[in-house]
Formats: sequence, structure tokens, C-alpha cells
Amino acid sequence: MATLIGWMTAACFALVVPVSGLLVWADKKAPAGLGDRLADIWQHVGVAFRLGGDLGPPLYVLFSVLLALMALLFTSTLIGLITNGVDRKLAELRKGRSIVLEDNHTVLFGWSEQVFPIVAELVLANANRRRAVVVILGPKDKVEMEDEIRAKVARRGSTKVVCRTGSPSDPADIALVSPATARSLLILAPGGPDGDAGVVKTLLALAQVQRPTGEPRHVVAALEDGQNHAAALLAGGPDACVLDMDSITAHLIVQTALQPGLSFVYHQLLSYAGDEFYLTAEPGLVGRTFGEALMAYATSSVVGLLREDGRIDLNPPWRSRVGDGDRIIAISRDDDTVVASEPPHHLDTGAITPPRPITRTPVRLLVLGWNRRAATVIERLDGHVAEGSTVDVVTRQPEAAGRAGRTADGPARLRVTVVEGDPAQPATLGRLDLARYHRIVLLRHDMADAQQADNRTLVTLLHLRELGRAAGSQPAVVTEMADDRNRELAPTSPSHDFIISSRLISRLMTQISESPHLARLFDELFGAEGSEIHLRPAEGYVALGRDLDFYTVVEAARRQGHIAIGYRLYSETTSAPAFGVRLNPDKRQSHRFAPGDSIIVLARECLPARVAGSARDESPDSDA
Repeated sequence: MATLIGWMTAACFALVVPVSGLLVWADKKAPAGLGDRLADIWQHVGVAFRLGGDLGPPLYVLFSVLLALMALLFTSTLIGLITNGVDRKLAELRKGRSIVLEDNHTVLFGWSEQVFPIVAELVLANANRRRAVVVILGPKDKVEMEDEIRAKVARRGSTKVVCRTGSPSDPADIALVSPATARSLLILAPGGPDGDAGVVKTLLALAQVQRPTGEPRHVVAALEDGQNHAAALLAGGPDACVLDMDSITAHLIVQTALQPGLSFVYHQLLSYAGDEFYLTAEPGLVGRTFGEALMAYATSSVVGLLREDGRIDLNPPWRSRVGDGDRIIAISRDDDTVVASEPPHHLDTGAITPPRPITRTPVRLLVLGWNRRAATVIERLDGHVAEGSTVDVVTRQPEAAGRAGRTADGPARLRVTVVEGDPAQPATLGRLDLARYHRIVLLRHDMADAQQADNRTLVTLLHLRELGRAAGSQPAVVTEMADDRNRELAPTSPSHDFIISSRLISRLMTQISESPHLARLFDELFGAEGSEIHLRPAEGYVALGRDLDFYTVVEAARRQGHIAIGYRLYSETTSAPAFGVRLNPDKRQSHRFAPGDSIIVLARECLPARVAGSARDESPDSDA
């Protein structure tokens, strides 16, 4: 460094001194004497180097030069200190270690593939807000997290995404994201064998962070293994909503196995890109019956009431009254579209058909693979099927076969048979006579690497497609996958349903974070008891081939104790992305239903009115 400074000084003098001499030589007013000319040259050099250039006795000139050098040294040091401070601050910001000074923001703890669908859903949820902020605390580098979000969530609208680097289970790092002023806190499952332990530890760490006195903290977390649910609830306390991914996924697999196409209904219902649940107070309906509330909204579908005591009442008796402190639960496009309208002037009651009895016919199901959710799937199937139904379980793991055998001893109405074999091998599938099964359930393996598990699932789907092509009909398959991107690679047909657990839980977490009361609604909707969503034949409610508005369909469903929230057109089951599903249609518009069309209803019945017999019964073949 000293050598460099010396050479720079010498170079400057070698350039400045000759040029100063030329300036004096070219000045017509310059003195004639050599001494005077040298004095002028010194003045020019002093000005150039900020050394003053004063004239006088040698001692005076020496002190003036020293004073100028001290001023130059002080100025240079001050500039260096300021520059270093700015550089350190920029480096600290790049490292993501500064405190987030935000209010009413949403915080995500952890980093996994769930981050991207959650951020995308939050952007849609905040579309009508002027300014929204999402803060992410993850163990990765801040710049890397921001780059990944920019690449995978291209459209962020008015939502600002802020990333901070730190441990989600360290109270000191948690304080960086200002959890005390946040509107909601979401804890993501990091995956892996110890992922749930990380979620529980984060819940414990949040309990140590100071919060405003008397204000509840809205925390939403998700666990992969239901066995850890009780521990997480204890760690989170009364303010935490902990989702059991295993239980919810198993429930949807069972419902979709018995009602093909139901996955597309949930896909729309749980996404902010479609119509979803909202709560609103409607003073004009206080004292009126729930049946009247069903007809009070033309562009929203009323499904229940949030009672004044906080109780969720889905599909209550139509004669029950709306209380003074009750809020309407409705499916609508957005929170500002739940607006009451004039009731219908006329209902085509002549088009309403009498209720049809539910036929309980035995079904034959095939389960390929085994995981920790499989036992729950079989137990819940037993509560939904008729006596004499059977399920064959094919698994390659001897220990899994043993667990499946023990599960088979439990069901009362469902007969379970365990077949040992690898579901990913075509020889195993070829021995099963797939055409005799009403529905096939393909479970993903509980591998630490979700991509590897999905790879096996994709291979199995290809084998099933080839066997179906050779037999002349595609089997109806419910497929469980971990990554939604792999679903886009999967060979599909209209009879295929996909349950993407990560996407499903991400959307549930987002909706609960925006409206905490929805946690109790989803508890009932995905629980073993209570109201469920069903696809019922349209002819069970209204006459086919007749023009009628959806008010008439709602009235027909009400007479059977159901709530109609949409329909599915058989002719559009192959048309993406809705696949024939219409949720929350405008009740004033006219519809004409055809054979094969279904009404989407909220009902308390457990058994569906019909179960697809095969791919031929559900929809035409497709090479999509």
C-alpha cells in the first residue's frame, strides 16, 4: 500500500509540476525573474494538491503545507469512514439481518416448496388491497430467496415480498420480522424426517417472543405426520391453528375415490383465483330464516352461519333463524362481492323432481402402494361404502404388508385383501385384472425425497395407461403426488383425479391466515363427521333438458336438506382448466342440464348417490 501511494505521488508531481511551469511560461503577466516564476509555479502546484500555495518565509510555507496535509488527511479519513459505514450497511441489508419495520404484514417461517404457492395465493388475496407485505424468514441467503421468488412468482401486483435470513426457531431471529405487529404467522413444514420437529420448535420459539398485551396472535402451521398433532397444539397454545396434512389428504382421497371429479371442485374452492369462502354481516337478514338467506344473494352461495358465540353452523336447518350477532358464510368471488340482492320473483317449481333414494351398492377398489395415510384411508372408506365392498392393497414392502393386514382386521363393512408386489412393475399390474375395479387409488411413497416418490408414481401411471389402452378403456385413478409440477407431466384422462398434498395445504393455510374463523369451517368440512361436498346427479334435483335458473336448483336442493353451490357439465369434463366445474354460478342465468351432469351440493350424507363403475362409466376415453 505504501509503495502504491509513493508511486501515485511521484506520478502526480511528474505531471503537475511541468504543467504548472507551462502555465506560468504562457502567462503574459507572469514576472520576469526566475525566483518569481518559481513562486508562481509553487502556487499552481499548491492549488492542484490543495496545499495552499502560500508565499512567505520558509517556516511559514512549511506550516501552511503541514496544515493543508492535516486537513487533507482528516477529509480523506472522514470519507473513508463514511464509505465503509455505507458498505457495511449495504452488506448487512444484503445478508437480510435488519429488522423489518412493517405493520399488518404476513410472516412465513421456513423455506420449502410451499413458499411459492402460498406467496402466489397471498398475492391474489391481496389484489384489492393498496399495499400488502409478505415477510419470509428462512435459513437461506436473502438474495437467493428473493431470486427464487422472482423466478417462480412473476406477478406480485401490489404485494411486496421481503426476505430475511435466520433460523425460524431462534427467538432472536424471529424478532427480525416483527411478529408482534403481524396480522398472521405461517409456519411451513421444512420436509424430511425431522420436519415436524422443526415446526414444533418454531411454535415454542414464538411463545417466547413478546407480543402486545391482550392481543391474540394468529398462527397457522402444518404438520406432515398426524402423530405429532397433539404436541404441536400444546406448543402453539390456544392461538395456533395446526393442520394435520395426513388427515386432510386421506379425507380427500376417500371422497374423490367415491366421487370422481371432486378434486376439481376443491381445486377451485381453495384457490383465490376462483370463488372461495367469505364471512359477512348482513343486518337485513337478521330474524329471517336460513332458507330465505339462501335466496338473498344472486352472485354468492350461502353455505352456513358463524354464530355469535363463534360456532360454525354449516348447512343448518332451513327454518333456523339468523341471529343479531351472526355472520353469513358464503362462497363468492371476493370479499367485496358478497352483496345481497332482490329475491327471485319466480321459481320454476314444475322443474323440481322428487328426491331419489340413495342406492348403496358394493364397490371394488384397488390401492396401489402404502404410506402412513393408507390406514386412515381404509378406515374412512369403511364409513362411506356399502356392505360387501372390497379393497385390494398392493405393496412391495413386507412391513407395510403387515400393517395393511392389521388394518384389514378393523373395518366392519369393507373387506381388505393384501397382495405383495411392486405397484411400479407392469408384471404386478398385469396380474390384477384392472377392469374389475371401480376406482384405483395410487398412493405416493413416504420417501425423504419427494421428487423420487413422484417419479415412481409417474412410472406407475404410465404402466396403468398402457394397460388401459391394451384393454380398450382407461381405468379411473385417484393419484396422490407431492409436487404440483409433476402433475403437469403425468399422463391424464378425464377419469383421473390428482390430490397434491403440498398445494392443498398451502391453499388452506393461506385462506385461514386471511380469515381465522375458516379454521373451524375446514375442520367440519374435512372431518369424519358433518357436512361434506358431493357431486349428485342433476336429475335428482331438476328435470333434464329444460331451461331454468340456478335459483330453482337451490330451491330443489333445499327441499332435500342440501345446499347447491354449483354444477359440473359432463360434456366439458375433458376441458381444462375447470373440467366442467362451475362453482357459485349467477343464479339469474339460465341453464339446461343433460344426462351425466352433476349438481355440486353441501350435504350431511356420507354415501354418494352413485359411484363410477369404470372409466367407461365416468367419461369418454382420452389420449390427453
